[in-house]
Amino acid sequence: MLVAAGALSTPLAAQSAALGLAATLGGGWQIEGVDIGYQRSVRAGLFQSVALGVRLGGFIDEGQIVGGTQGFVVGGVLSLRTGMAHLADVGNEGSAAPIGIDVTIEAAGYGGINSPLAQGSSWASVSILPGIRFGDGPGARYSFVVGPTVFLGKSSDIRAFAGLRFEIPLAHRTLHP
Repeated sequence: MLVAAGALSTPLAAQSAALGLAATLGGGWQIEGVDIGYQRSVRAGLFQSVALGVRLGGFIDEGQIVGGTQGFVVGGVLSLRTGMAHLADVGNEGSAAPIGIDVTIEAAGYGGINSPLAQGSSWASVSILPGIRFGDGPGARYSFVVGPTVFLGKSSDIRAFAGLRFEIPLAHRTLHP
């Protein structure tokens, strides 16, 4: 209810649809999936945006060449992202796109069917994900994040996480004369 109230009270230009690919990295059983979500600009100290989404994926055995897929995983994801520290601009002077770095803090709760992980069929994770971001303002934005994620369940585990994310604004701001 609070998410719906926040979305309805925010101009569309400050909201984005978030899509992405997400994966844990390393040998053994890993999670690979897609992210679908909603992102909103906020001004809360260090944090400039908040996102709420769903992660859908499967368990992949990285040691198998063929037939290494087992089970299904679904997760709810809440993330906070800092503002972008500007590194450079790409493009011409009239339409330059910034490149910068930021940090995303992410918390997720997962449920798995036929899970091969030691955490069992349900677990949570917390991630600190430094990233590089391309684009800012009213256009589409792209980012690549990578960092540690801690799985908490029947047992704990630290894994590497990588994500490729796309943000598509829900509306463009236009200036009226």
